[in-house]
Amino acid sequence: MYGKDILITPRRNRPHHAVLRFGLHRARCAIGGAGATEDKKEGDGATPTGRFALRRLWYRPDRFKPPQNTFPMGIIAPKSGWCDAPKADAYNRPITRPFAASHERLWRRDHLYDVFFELGYNDDPVMKDRGSAIFLHLQKNNFQPTLGCIAVAMPTMIFLIKNARPGCHIEISKKA
Repeated sequence: MYGKDILITPRRNRPHHAVLRFGLHRARCAIGGAGATEDKKEGDGATPTGRFALRRLWYRPDRFKPPQNTFPMGIIAPKSGWCDAPKADAYNRPITRPFAASHERLWRRDHLYDVFFELGYNDDPVMKDRGSAIFLHLQKNNFQPTLGCIAVAMPTMIFLIKNARPGCHIEISKKA
């Protein structure tokens, strides 16, 4: 059985490279290009440090078979988005497109959001300009830096889906 925490530790000398640990499982992952920070701001390119719940598992039904697990599920549709406009009432919340304020598209051509975990970061309560759309999602182009999320390879994502349970948290540290 696996513990309740997925640990993310940045690597020395490479601010956007990190190691994910979950029980005995170890995997490479990417974090924000600005590394990890204790003082997250919208658009800073950094991944927030701290301990955050895995809130919900989102997936695209045209690209990913509905996973068998006990997490609450979100289904990504062509009009799915996530508000990243700090002044909008829907800041750091899922939205339906079209949407007037700035937002992240969840239905993408690349495979970044085919399946992802929504993290419980800046959501209870939402604080304006403290960061939005912080996810544990799929990596792209050999672990390029993210805009603040954590990115993993598909085999790691499948492992997490099979072994993580509601109540599981992700803990992101600042230093190696």
